Amino acid sequence: MRILLSNDDGYLAPGIRTLYQALKNFSAADELVMIAPDRNRSAASNSLTLLDPLRTQDHGEGVYSVNGTPTDCVHLGINGALAYRADMVISGINAGANMGDDVLYSGTVAAATEGRFLGKPSIAISLCGDQHFATAAEILVRLLDDLHLQDLDTNTIININVPDIPLSEIKGIKVTRLGKRHASEPVVKAVDPRGGAMFWIGPAGCAADAGEGTDFHAVEAGYVSVTPLQIDLTHYAMLEKMSRWVATKWQN
Repeated sequence: MRILLSNDDGYLAPGIRTLYQALKNFSAADELVMIAPDRNRSAASNSLTLLDPLRTQDHGEGVYSVNGTPTDCVHLGINGALAYRADMVISGINAGANMGDDVLYSGTVAAATEGRFLGKPSIAISLCGDQHFATAAEILVRLLDDLHLQDLDTNTIININVPDIPLSEIKGIKVTRLGKRHASEPVVKAVDPRGGAMFWIGPAGCAADAGEGTDFHAVEAGYVSVTPLQIDLTHYAMLEKMSRWVATKWQN
């Protein structure tokens, strides 16, 4: 198994460094390469850099940084920057949860999404905090052990969220659906030294849908949340209704 490892916190982040070491010792990993942003690119979502050149820097031992987004990193890694095409993309370990609506903004999930776009099975893994990265790394290695034997839908991205607690306190693993957050908090307004207005994006909203079966509920209860995501965003239940409506707008 040839694994491409990326993230959105940057190649020096403790999460990706912990996971890199864990995967180096993973017996099924024949080749491991890390290609990650040269700095923190959290919430970059699926953005690609199209108007500027991308440059890689070799840090040795199969570790590269890129002056771009998480999606750029995976795109380069699968589509020509390496002498081979990886068999799998793993993104993380992110410092902070990627649950519910977070997946739409997350650079961690976006890196996995790009891997899936390019035909590779992909996993995004996040720690719901910033302390026990070793817990998340151990969980992932256990899941990888027989993942190749599972008959998973080829359109699936696996999104994993791990409670920020010691491994001995993890109660188990639950397959979940995405919860939903309340609207984000208002922007924070400030004034720069020249008197001009400047703004910070406000914090994400608290969980609105965190009932049993959601990723929020599982993590809060001490379980690892594993959520299968799909790329197709089509709202199939609305197709017929919208078709009837559109037909009334264009009648010869």
